[in-house]
Amino acid sequence: MVRPDVGGRRSAWAENSERLRRAATTEPGRLRIIGAVIASLVIVFGAVTAWQMTDRADAADDVLLKSQPLTSDAADIYRALAEANTAASSAFLAGGQETPQARTRYEDNIATAAKQLVTAAASAEPGSPSARAITTLNTALPVYKGLVERARTYNRMGFPVGGAYLRYANQKMQDEMLPAAQSLYDGENARLKSDYADAKAYPWAAIALGALALAVLAGAQLREYRRTNRLLNPGLVAASAAAAVVLLWLAAGHSVARVELNGSQKNGVRSLEALHNAHIAALKARGNENLTLVSRGAETVDGKDKYDEAYTREMANLVNDLARAGSYADDGQGEAPVEAANKSVAEWQTRHKAARAQDLNGDYEEALARVIGSTEPTSQSFDAVDKSLQSALTHEQAEFKEAARDGRSAFSGLPVGAGVLAVLGAAGAVLGIGRRLSEFR
Repeated sequence: MVRPDVGGRRSAWAENSERLRRAATTEPGRLRIIGAVIASLVIVFGAVTAWQMTDRADAADDVLLKSQPLTSDAADIYRALAEANTAASSAFLAGGQETPQARTRYEDNIATAAKQLVTAAASAEPGSPSARAITTLNTALPVYKGLVERARTYNRMGFPVGGAYLRYANQKMQDEMLPAAQSLYDGENARLKSDYADAKAYPWAAIALGALALAVLAGAQLREYRRTNRLLNPGLVAASAAAAVVLLWLAAGHSVARVELNGSQKNGVRSLEALHNAHIAALKARGNENLTLVSRGAETVDGKDKYDEAYTREMANLVNDLARAGSYADDGQGEAPVEAANKSVAEWQTRHKAARAQDLNGDYEEALARVIGSTEPTSQSFDAVDKSLQSALTHEQAEFKEAARDGRSAFSGLPVGAGVLAVLGAAGAVLGIGRRLSEFR
């Protein structure tokens, strides 16, 4: 609100406004206004560029150093739990002949899951879905371990109740623990996608301000040429060059970063997601294959063995996930392990069919030998799939890191460089206008 004149004297606002209007009617006054507008516009352009590029660089850092590693950790938790469950059923089938390797595999995966849960808990926001999932897993893990130990003890004593305890442990894993682990993975994956979106977002505000600054600078130089017939004003040329460099650097740097980040997401993150899902499907299929023999037909759905039906579903998921992983692989090193896994899956299905036929014919011992025996058992095929998937995961993780680092590097120096060039550009504009003003003295 404009203050009224007091005692015949106008307010400071009114006096300043009048002074500005009078200045705008003279050439020196107009030049000062033009210089102030150009300098302010170039400074704002540099500041907005630095701000937006800093935000995108921070998001790219989060992709590389936080959200993707945490997503990978969440996948490791799921995979470790599924593998521990598979190892427990494999060891149970061996009965009194349980090998130290089978026991070690179970214990190592339980330890891995527990360790990764500690890491995940440190990064989870209190009260978030991820935090609740971690609480569920931390509560359920010792209960699951207790059930497995009871099953193992009764099995070694030859008591059939051991199979019931193992099925109960598997039910707890399938109905409670793995869904919680999936929820944790989904939450971290959503965070990763959000970080990617932030890192790749176009800096429209900075681009618009850069284009406006160049247009105003061009207009000021055209105005000067028409009034003085001078082709160039060194100061304004320097300001134009600084603004043009920032705008080109902004466009080129962000474009390169976007291309590399898109590559890391498509050929890295999506490949890793497909491979993680394939690995989990393989582990679930193996666990259900084992439980088919453990239950001996004790649990059915619509007259069909519950675990054999689950095995069939997971094998179909495995085939589909491997197809996706193969489509995302962009080099021979990524394609080779996926192709090897596909061959092992086909072999596994053939051997499983033969083992299942023996089981249905009532020859349990022969079926058991074809699943965990020493002559071309399904366990051999599963191990080959597992090994190939581990190799593919290692390669794709390295591919992701390389592409994500390249994307992050494209932002390097841009925020600081934009700020410095903007200050230099504003200084050039002020000096250029100052040189014209000196001619009126």
